[in-house]
Amino acid sequence: QLFLDDAKVKNFTTCFKDIKFLSFFFRHLEPNGSGRFHPEFPFLSRCGRERNFLRCADVPVVFTGILPGSDGNSHLSYCWGGWELTVPFQPGMLALLPANGRLYHPAPPNCGSVGLVSSELAREWSSGFRFGRGPDEPPTEFQWHGKSHRLCGEWLGTARRQKSA
Repeated sequence: QLFLDDAKVKNFTTCFKDIKFLSFFFRHLEPNGSGRFHPEFPFLSRCGRERNFLRCADVPVVFTGILPGSDGNSHLSYCWGGWELTVPFQPGMLALLPANGRLYHPAPPNCGSVGLVSSELAREWSSGFRFGRGPDEPPTEFQWHGKSHRLCGEWLGTARRQKSA
């Protein structure tokens, strides 16, 4: 959810909900290379001469829904943007980060290339994970629509290293 930074209470009533605004904001999001307010605000979204700086607890993109595509392929919707903000769902690209227990999927490059899967989606999908190396290791496969997808989480480490560089 997106809030004004100085909002005292951060909940559904105080977050931005207008899909057109959210779409514009996230389509114009980029790493903060302005030299201002970094590292507290690692991203910014430009609107004309205005700069909207963004801080996030982890990554700016949170996948909040799964949408069926007309071509039979699913899409992940992010940041409550519905069809305005989507990426193709790549089941084999899901990656669990053992350090924090969070599930990730590739996101648009302008948004840092890494998106967090919401807790709701992760719970919904949890029965589809297979742990071939044991329960204390990240999952090795994901069952999606009757198919088994080998999980390839190497991209996550690469993307996170590039982010911190």
